[in-house]
Amino acid sequence: MTTGFVPPPYPYDRLNTLKAEILERHDSIVDLSIGTPFDPPPESVVKALSSSGAERAYPPSVGTPEYHAAIQRWFARRCGVELDPSQIGATVGSKEFVALLPQFMGLRNPDRDTVLYPSIAYPSYEMGATLAGLRAVPVAADPAGGIDLTSVDSDDVERALLLWVNSPANPTGGLDDLGAVAEWGRTHGVPVFSDECYIEFTWSDRGRTILEHGHDGVVAVHSLSKRSNFAGARAGFYAGDREIVHYLREVRKHAGLMVPGPVQAAAAVALDDDQHVTLQRDRYRQRLERLADVLSSWSGREVPMPDGAFYLWMATDDGWELTRRLAHDGGALVSPGEFYGPDGAGYVRVAVVQPDEQIDVVVDRLKYCADG
Repeated sequence: MTTGFVPPPYPYDRLNTLKAEILERHDSIVDLSIGTPFDPPPESVVKALSSSGAERAYPPSVGTPEYHAAIQRWFARRCGVELDPSQIGATVGSKEFVALLPQFMGLRNPDRDTVLYPSIAYPSYEMGATLAGLRAVPVAADPAGGIDLTSVDSDDVERALLLWVNSPANPTGGLDDLGAVAEWGRTHGVPVFSDECYIEFTWSDRGRTILEHGHDGVVAVHSLSKRSNFAGARAGFYAGDREIVHYLREVRKHAGLMVPGPVQAAAAVALDDDQHVTLQRDRYRQRLERLADVLSSWSGREVPMPDGAFYLWMATDDGWELTRRLAHDGGALVSPGEFYGPDGAGYVRVAVVQPDEQIDVVVDRLKYCADG
């Protein structure tokens, strides 16, 4: 009997044994492993979620006119990019889009079988290719932490169905030269999908989108999960190349992929509100600085601030060993870097998503250990 696909263990499930170990030593676990928001969304967004009246009918798969208009306003206001509604589609969060995209794009261009993605990255880029029966080929990082497209083998370029970039990047916080990436894609006839869900948390520059460099051959992917602490509602969107977006809008209709109507109404309210994002930026920046400082003292190795996103990417000799030390000393659950690819084995990722009082607990525990 031929064995078919066997799903690998979900990465974060591998941390479960550490939870019992933490509770043997500490009275609580501070979970800094998954990038799930713990701060509340704005009250206006929650109110819109419960009062839209949009729960009665099937919502349009491509997104409501109101949602599209809010997305247009957001791109114009925050990125200086003008879009037509026909260039926009709604997603049920961004993860389903990432995971299903290779299958849909493979149907569009069956002559190509390769998905290119950053070698240290969100696992769903690779898994999406695997689920579609395609080749997943990692692309090395350059010295600055961006994707090194000069390292891609010419055969892989010829076979490339699409390229993923992620800027600011999960887990490293690195930024890509999105103009250069867009040009590479157009030169080689490879559609580029730019995952920009951390764009509002760019620290070393203003937030940038690949659509600043034209729309042809590129699609930007966004989410309200991080920006507006709205992960549980599952709201996102994609925008860019007219032909690619039109194709995806049509195929996704047939797949029945729809953002619930009340969620779209609330997401439109969230996108029009920049004030809550400013407050959240300040929270994450302060938490990053606070934890970077104490982790540097505790570990004896400098932990740098990221260029973007809300993760600290700590270098170490053994990612799992440092994960266990942080569980033992700080009662903190973090992610070994190997969750994000073999090139991440010498790191751990620390997500500063917990409320300030929980961050304080970890800081106090680590200071106690560092002081001996």
